[in-house]
Amino acid sequence: QVQLVESGGGSVQAGGSLRLSCAASTMSGGVAWFGQTPGNEREVVAASYSGSATQDYTDFAKGRFSISRANIKNTVSLQMNSLKPADTDMYYCAARCGGWGSWDKEGSYHCWGQGTQVTVSS
Repeated sequence: QVQLVESGGGSVQAGGSLRLSCAASTMSGGVAWFGQTPGNEREVVAASYSGSATQDYTDFAKGRFSISRANIKNTVSLQMNSLKPADTDMYYCAARCGGWGSWDKEGSYHCWGQGTQVTVSS
């Protein structure tokens, strides 16, 4: 089982930036960042594919967020710019760990971190 540990969350004002990091015990295969508000399901924010420079983003993240991975260091990051109050969420790092399916589905990822809170104030 891959261990994932997120860091970098915090409180910022609207328009500010944060960089989330995820340290993995090992990293191969696809990885992604999900956001979750209490009472709701996790929703994908961005995904990165193994062996490829391709990334995918949800519409609200395009142009503002950037996912990057460093396979040698077993890390994946999410740079979040131009933050909005609506971005307030618990953010989770996820890895495929043998899962399959669409990049934007929670069930496609079998390994999860504990989450890091992002709060954006207006």
